[in-house]
Amino acid sequence: MSKRFGVTLILLALVVTLAASCNKKPGDEPEVSNKPAYVATGNEGAISGVIKFDGAPPDRKKINMEQDSNCLNAGGDALNNDLLIDAGKLQNVFVYVKGEAVDAFRFPIPTEPVVLDQKGCLYEPRVLGLQIGQTLEIRNSDQTTHNVHAKPKVNDNFNLPQTANAPPILQKFKKPETLVPIQCNQHPWMYSQVGVLTHPFFAVSAKDGSYTIKGLPPGTYTLIVYHEVLGEKTQTIQIGAKEKKTQDFTYASKSAIIPTSLHIEPALIVP
Repeated sequence: MSKRFGVTLILLALVVTLAASCNKKPGDEPEVSNKPAYVATGNEGAISGVIKFDGAPPDRKKINMEQDSNCLNAGGDALNNDLLIDAGKLQNVFVYVKGEAVDAFRFPIPTEPVVLDQKGCLYEPRVLGLQIGQTLEIRNSDQTTHNVHAKPKVNDNFNLPQTANAPPILQKFKKPETLVPIQCNQHPWMYSQVGVLTHPFFAVSAKDGSYTIKGLPPGTYTLIVYHEVLGEKTQTIQIGAKEKKTQDFTYASKSAIIPTSLHIEPALIVP
């Protein structure tokens, strides 16, 4: 290869690289990529609590799955699961924090995927969270075809069919967003929500209403709880060095008059 030809190849590579850089769209990389990495100090704290429901819960109705015999056989006795209350405790509440102590930093993106399964013609779990850049692994454990349709406001939309026994669908979100609805176009009762954050400080309330957020840098935060039917509540909370705080929330029964077929949009997009 001549020297002139070698120089030409180098120049061509530089032109291609520059063109690719110029054509790069905003949002192709996580928005936090230019923030300094957070370094743990050993002074981190935690918040835990219980999400309660005051009053008699509304009746859960049976889901009509008659349009698909596979669904009817797999989950035909299922009840709607958008408002799960057990002994006055509320499940599937997404809990997270906002505050300069975490919003100003970049946190490692977990390599382990977060799994969303389709089982009995329902999404499991109903509510989940992950970080930007973390893989969402969507499985189909049913013997029928689903159509996974994410409807974000600031992230890229995707709408993908998934047959029985098909390999998992792998997706990543590039921007923080609370929360991204995911529905099945084939089975309209199937619904899930994904909270996408720049940091790992979030939780989903368990069957007993409990939640825990660990490893919080000391600072002042807005603690946010959001439920798809009952809406959003917030509380300012300050975490000192190695401090563990308890913060409970209570939703009043009057909120439950909202028909469970409706979903309240969260008021906040983060950050």
